[in-house]
Amino acid sequence: MNEITILVLTVTIALVVISLWFGRKKRNFPPCPVFTLPIIGNLLSLSGDQRSQYRKWRKKCGDIFCLYVGSKTIIVLNGYELLKEVIIKRGNEFSDRPVSSFDTMAGSVGLGVITSSGKIWKEHRAVTLNILRKFGMGKNLLAERMQEEVNHYLDHLSSYHGNPVDIRLITRTSLSNVMCAMMFGQRFDYIDAKFNTFMAYLGDLFHYFYLNSFTDFLPLLRHLPGDFFKVKLLKREMKELFQFFNVMVERIREDSTQESVISSYLEELERRRKSGEDTTMDQENLLKFIFDMFIGSSETTPGTIYWFVLYMINFPEVQEKVFAEIKENVGTERVPTIQDKTKLHYLHAAILETQRLCSLAANSFFHTCLQDTTIQGYDIPKGAYIVPCLDSVMYDENIWGKDVMNFRPERFLDPDGHVHVPEEFVPFSLGKRICVGESFANTALVIYVSNMLQKFQFLAVDPKNPPSMDYQFGLTVLARSYEVKIVAREN
Repeated sequence: MNEITILVLTVTIALVVISLWFGRKKRNFPPCPVFTLPIIGNLLSLSGDQRSQYRKWRKKCGDIFCLYVGSKTIIVLNGYELLKEVIIKRGNEFSDRPVSSFDTMAGSVGLGVITSSGKIWKEHRAVTLNILRKFGMGKNLLAERMQEEVNHYLDHLSSYHGNPVDIRLITRTSLSNVMCAMMFGQRFDYIDAKFNTFMAYLGDLFHYFYLNSFTDFLPLLRHLPGDFFKVKLLKREMKELFQFFNVMVERIREDSTQESVISSYLEELERRRKSGEDTTMDQENLLKFIFDMFIGSSETTPGTIYWFVLYMINFPEVQEKVFAEIKENVGTERVPTIQDKTKLHYLHAAILETQRLCSLAANSFFHTCLQDTTIQGYDIPKGAYIVPCLDSVMYDENIWGKDVMNFRPERFLDPDGHVHVPEEFVPFSLGKRICVGESFANTALVIYVSNMLQKFQFLAVDPKNPPSMDYQFGLTVLARSYEVKIVAREN
């Protein structure tokens, strides 16, 4: 490349940056809470804990504010009424997803169900829900598969014999095994080498998500020497994950006698092709769909159970009240099942309060808009990243009361002791992009925690110093690692 070419490129880039910079200044965008630098925008102002940062910026700017990172504009929405107006009532304008770094690394941009948009998303959301309904999502078939896995999980917890242990990994592994049973028609042993490699790769995706996400806004970061943003590592591991999924798909394609979600997808794909229907269903979308389902089941539901146990350790009176309800309505001679949910009101309320207080999906997944538009009189540019801040709803004193930051399951019980769930309870987001795995999560939470508390007491290692209820911010809001003593209850 000669000097003239370099000069032309430099001048061109400079003009583009200047044009974008002054273009932003002229438009009536929502207020920005911090000083904005050219090129990198507010990158240096972002902390690792966006939960507390967004809360502070909302007090400064109001229910809507914007941030700039690289060439991207981020619009943060707060408060149930504003989220309802934008995400539900104007859902057609804001239902698309921006491209994520995961999709770029996997070569699956716009595929699957979580981060796809338009025709692919609409078809695959409908297909996903139909298959999961057929498979028994929220019904007996799913519950039976889950109960089998819970038995293995409880046996594993028993093997610690009351010694201090961190249950995060085994809980994630167990819930992933439920998804394996659904997707592949088989579960894996906890010591299976391939399965453990698979789990390690998923763990890396969650662990490095926040760091890697900066490459969404400044793509040049992907090409820096070394691998500070873990692009090379995650790209290699995602390639191996998709190869594993492909092997499982081909195995099922050759022998589909075992009912599974994948076999159902392949049957529906074949039916549509034979009938000549126009469809986006294909091998690439199937592989991304499998990935999406594991991303959902391997982080959010295990993370909620991990929070639940932490709250039970810190609030032993709640734990004993839940056990008393199980003992009275189920007994100890048989295991609790999903059919017992309607009798376990306090348990259900404790689960709901866990979901509310941990607010695992604090900022949900990004949405984007298809064209230039406005929100509350502010200009919103085409392609802006829209952040529905679910924290602003789950921690709203006007909805939940002045003790909003306290763990109190009773807030979900009516005067007769029956469960009441307000409209503003949005742990799975809201609108057209509400999580497709909601029924899976709700079924898993009831079956897992009812069985866990029927069989065990979960105790602090040091009763005078129970583990902190602090969190770590990333793809989801996780409890910080802790150890617990798991003591078998006497029948």
